[in-house]
Amino acid sequence: MHTQASPSRMPARRLVALLAAALCLVLLLGAAQAGAEGRISIIVNDPENPYWAAEGEVAKATATELGYKAVIAAHGGDPLIEGTHVDSAIAAGVDAIILDPADATDSAVAIQRAKAAGVPAFIVNAGLAQPGLAIAQLLSNNAQGAELGARRWLDDMGDQGSYIELLGATTDPNAEIRSRGYAAVVGAEQGLSRVGAVAADWSRDLGYEQTRRLLAERPLITGILAGNDEMALGAVAALKEAGRLDSVTVGGFDGSPDAVAAVLSGELAYTVLQPVAIFAAEAVRQADHYIRTGAPRESREVQFFDCLLIDSSNAARMSGPFMLGN
Repeated sequence: MHTQASPSRMPARRLVALLAAALCLVLLLGAAQAGAEGRISIIVNDPENPYWAAEGEVAKATATELGYKAVIAAHGGDPLIEGTHVDSAIAAGVDAIILDPADATDSAVAIQRAKAAGVPAFIVNAGLAQPGLAIAQLLSNNAQGAELGARRWLDDMGDQGSYIELLGATTDPNAEIRSRGYAAVVGAEQGLSRVGAVAADWSRDLGYEQTRRLLAERPLITGILAGNDEMALGAVAALKEAGRLDSVTVGGFDGSPDAVAAVLSGELAYTVLQPVAIFAAEAVRQADHYIRTGAPRESREVQFFDCLLIDSSNAARMSGPFMLGN
């Protein structure tokens, strides 16, 4: 840490990271003084996204139920901010860290510091590039989910047409895994052609902007495959604006409440539910077991949780945030 730099000369990105870390450290130390309960630090990506919001809220509720003080922090996909949150958790002497990584490689470096300090880490949603650093990695089976969604998408698309793909953040391995899963199913159809693929970084706004741009270049597309629900919903907004929604099949991924509503209204063909509520709660329970016993509860570090297809046949039965956690 470059303590000599003044705030006026410090790079804005670094200053934001340090301020975020300082706030997290204050909250964690406050929790330490509040009582004898154990402490768990929960670090998610972006709580403005309902998926990550549910992840953090379920993890915190589970920790509270088990008698822990829990604080949620967010890194926004920035490994620098993530690293300062991890360091703050270490400095506060938390009993465990629950982390949704910002980047498979950079996050591994931060978790290496936690391991060296004797703070056990439990990874959720996106994996680390290096095994053996976390006690457990609890991940959605993204390949299975992508293939599940792609097969449903083909039911509406048929075996002829052209489509575009909206990709997630390039630093997130889930983006590539889902894209490969789509290709494994759709690529076998000779009459279908992918005429555009662009990153929209899991964002609804970028999904809208990129779809709007690609529609101008490829006005006759008949399908859109999106790596998550937020990008899919952005695509839906762009298609509505262009008057093309009725002629383009759009699929999402995550199972967010907004996406389920869009499936019910016919705007999305389907979404794929990641059981985020299940693995977020399970990560905290496994952390509790490790804190109490000093040993992992599961023999496998990497644990996959299968996804569920939500379409018009079952969307009406779904309720609550990321339904499988209820």
